[in-house]
Amino acid sequence: MSKENIRVAVKADCERLLELINELALYERAPEEVTVTLAEFEEAGFGKNPVWKAFVAELDGTIQGFALYYIRYSTWKGCRLYLEDFLVTESLRGKGIGKILFETIIQEAKDLGFNGMTWQVLDWNEPALNFYQKYEAQIESGWLNGSLSKEQINNFK
Repeated sequence: MSKENIRVAVKADCERLLELINELALYERAPEEVTVTLAEFEEAGFGKNPVWKAFVAELDGTIQGFALYYIRYSTWKGCRLYLEDFLVTESLRGKGIGKILFETIIQEAKDLGFNGMTWQVLDWNEPALNFYQKYEAQIESGWLNGSLSKEQINNFK
């Protein structure tokens, strides 16, 4: 895999990206949590007000990995790149694709002048933790994720 195989995602990639997102959800033991439709995903990335951008890794014309991010604003730190999803398909892990994708994201944060980048990783995901350790990433403990579902928001009185 070389840098030439890494490119910015385009709308036509969305179907394959959703396949990989479902692969990631299965790996993270939460396949039922992926509820976004292809139309919603495309609109969020390529509609009037896109909120995400992604880089894809292609091998023999097929997307085999991706890194999807959006801009996060921290009142403490300022603009930061938030790496939402980062995946290389299981059969190609350990071949350097993830390294190139991750370093592309780091360069993107640098090029855009962000004050850092953040992401989440499950505490049991040893391969990912080991990968991030190579970059001397700080993995925080003590923060719990909070969320409300679409249904909870819609039912708010």
